[in-house]
Amino acid sequence: MKQLIHEQNKFQERKFPIVLLLDNITGEANIGSLFRLADAFNIEKIIFTGTPPNLQSNRLKKTARSTHQRVLFEIQEDNFQIAKNLKEQNYLLYALEITSDSLPVEDFEYQPGRPLCLILGNEVSGIDDELLEISDKRLHISMYGQNSSMNVAQAAGIALYEITKTILAFNKK
Repeated sequence: MKQLIHEQNKFQERKFPIVLLLDNITGEANIGSLFRLADAFNIEKIIFTGTPPNLQSNRLKKTARSTHQRVLFEIQEDNFQIAKNLKEQNYLLYALEITSDSLPVEDFEYQPGRPLCLILGNEVSGIDDELLEISDKRLHISMYGQNSSMNVAQAAGIALYEITKTILAFNKK
């Protein structure tokens, strides 16, 4: 047994019909981590709304490990208008937030032919209420300790894993 380097990995490249809509996420380490996750799960793109990311930040660059140069992204001002536009393009909107009607992310049901947008919220205030309202569903990560929140990048990783796992299982049928 030996540890493999990047060029030796056995992973098959796949593209997933997922867009990340980041609602005013400002932490440079979080943004760098989200770029890495977007690359690891080979999603379509990231859409930043609210405060634009500082792509010159050394912390962001170090955390992103050059993925910010490969992953498609755009910067927009109006989070609600972007969400409406995505809906008009047949995207299903899933907000990752604990709400009174949220479902566990492991219960995500894939709808073939429908791309999806995963909405992630600000590190302190979460997802804007208008975005929660326009979302088709709200998903949460079940947690079993005292805390009811999680770092946004860690939560995104868990959600992307569960969602892509479900899409892959469906495509094997």
